[in-house]
Amino acid sequence: MDNKELNALLSLLDDPDKNVFQQVREKLLSIGDQVIPALENVWEQSFDATMQTKIENIIHDIQFNTTAIALKEWASSPDQNLLTGSLLIAKYQYPDLDEQRVKKKIQQIRQDVWLELNEKLTALEQVKILNHILFEVHNFSGNTQNYHAPQNSYINNVLETKKGNPLSLSLIYLIVAQDLKIPVYGVNLPEHFVLCYKDVHQLMTVKTKRDAEMIEQGILFYINPFSRGSVFGKKQLEIYLKKMNLDPQPEHYQPCSNLEMMKRLLRNLVFSYKKLGYADKQNEIQKLLEALS
Repeated sequence: MDNKELNALLSLLDDPDKNVFQQVREKLLSIGDQVIPALENVWEQSFDATMQTKIENIIHDIQFNTTAIALKEWASSPDQNLLTGSLLIAKYQYPDLDEQRVKKKIQQIRQDVWLELNEKLTALEQVKILNHILFEVHNFSGNTQNYHAPQNSYINNVLETKKGNPLSLSLIYLIVAQDLKIPVYGVNLPEHFVLCYKDVHQLMTVKTKRDAEMIEQGILFYINPFSRGSVFGKKQLEIYLKKMNLDPQPEHYQPCSNLEMMKRLLRNLVFSYKKLGYADKQNEIQKLLEALS
């Protein structure tokens, strides 16, 4: 669409006929992101609050559709990169998000960890370095005061405030660790999220049958980023499941997929917005969740 056609279309935004406005809206939505600068220009030149609200809603709908499509494509991609997925979800709330700023912060954490690593380190020593950099040098911690706040689920916000929920802290931990080829993976527990160090090539002292089973599965130990990276074994995991009155299932012990992590992130947001009474946002996040399915 050339500028003349676009300007003619934009001039119909204040048409009193609702059917005309709806047709214009649908056409603008079909054009997508490229029409947003023109819509913003019309908004700036308008002194009509109703008109400005209409434009704001159209821009929001365009950005939402773009995010939904991108998430669907992400789910179909072979690698399902965690940082990319986390950024897409963050752009729902922060459409003008500076992705390079987020990546720069992640890169700084990665660099700080990398400087402390060497090939002779054991699995536990590697995790101790990760914990030191994340929780002592960069001061990340669990947001215990506002545990269910939606901000805890947006990676850019967690990197700025240094506070998050179990999943968001685990995601940052994972992104850094896996970029450094440290075999840490997510474990999708009911009402909690932890990590595991899984490497069949590592050895550990076998003291019990349970230890032997963990080695057979390649899991050396589990990590809880919400508790500053505390390390624990399968027995503690079983105690947790028992307290939750849950029958242990294989998925409670083994790594989950990146797709499952993004679904969990969106479900957390659905719950957060429902708790706040934001029905519109709750419904939109539910649609993003459906895009991943």
